[in-house]
Amino acid sequence: MSETLQTADSAARDADLLRETATAVRAAGSALRERFGEVVRYQTREELMRALAVNDDTALDILRPRLTRLRPDAGWVEDELDGGALPPGEWWVVDPAEGNVNHLHALPEWAVTATLVRENQPVLTAVHLPLTGETYTALTGGGAHLDGRPLHVSPAADLGLSIVATSQARPDEDEKVVRRVGSSITEMLFDALVVRTAVPATLHLVNVAAGRIDAFWQFAGARADLLPGALLVTEAGGQISDAEGRPWTPRSESFLAAAPGVHAEAVATLSR
Repeated sequence: MSETLQTADSAARDADLLRETATAVRAAGSALRERFGEVVRYQTREELMRALAVNDDTALDILRPRLTRLRPDAGWVEDELDGGALPPGEWWVVDPAEGNVNHLHALPEWAVTATLVRENQPVLTAVHLPLTGETYTALTGGGAHLDGRPLHVSPAADLGLSIVATSQARPDEDEKVVRRVGSSITEMLFDALVVRTAVPATLHLVNVAAGRIDAFWQFAGARADLLPGALLVTEAGGQISDAEGRPWTPRSESFLAAAPGVHAEAVATLSR
C-alpha cells in the first residue's frame, strides 16, 4: 500500500474513532445530567473530595470501558490534574467531569471531555456539554466542529475590542502562580474590552474555537484542562503558545490560545 493510501486509511480510522468517542462522552454526560440540579452540601475538604469522586466515578464507569474497547492498547491517564509530557505511544486523557465543582453547586458550566494523544500530540477530542446538548469535536487535519458545523476563531484584530478569559489557579496552587494570575488579570483589564474569569478552562477554549471569545490564557494547568481546547482552537484556525509566545507543550508553565489577529498583543500584555 502506498504511503498516500496508508495516510488516508489512518485518517478515516481516526474519523471513525472520533465519532465513537463523541458517543461515549455524550453517554457519560447523560449520566451526570441525571445527577445535576441540587446543590451538594459539604462541610469539610474531605466531604468535598468524596462528592467530586462520586461524579468522576459515575462518568468513568461509562467512559473507561467504551474508550478502552476502541483503543485497547492505549494508556489511560488516571488523574485529570496531572501535567507534563506523557510516555511514548497512545493515551486517553479524560476529564470525566470538567468543572466538577460547578456541577456540585448546580452551576451550568461543566462538561465531559476525552482526548486521544499519540506521541504527545492530541489527535482527536470530543467535548460534550450535557446541559445544552452541544458536542465540540476536533480531529488533527480535519478541522473543529460543533455538532457537525465547522468552527472558526474570531477575526478580531484589536485587543482593546476583544473579550478575553482566564481561569483561576487551583486550590493549593503555588503562591507565585496565584500572584501571577492576579497580576495578569490586572494587565488585561487595562488592555482588553472585557475580562472573564471562571472555571473550567475547557469551556473558555470552546468559545475561543467558536469565535465568541478572542483569547484565553492560563498559568500552570493540567493536560486534561488544556489538550482538548488546544486541539479545538488550532483546528479552528487559532494560535497556541505559552504566555510569552513560545511554542506550547504539556511541559509549559503557561498557555495562551488566541485569534491570530490579537495573539501578539495578548503576549505583550501578559509579558509585562
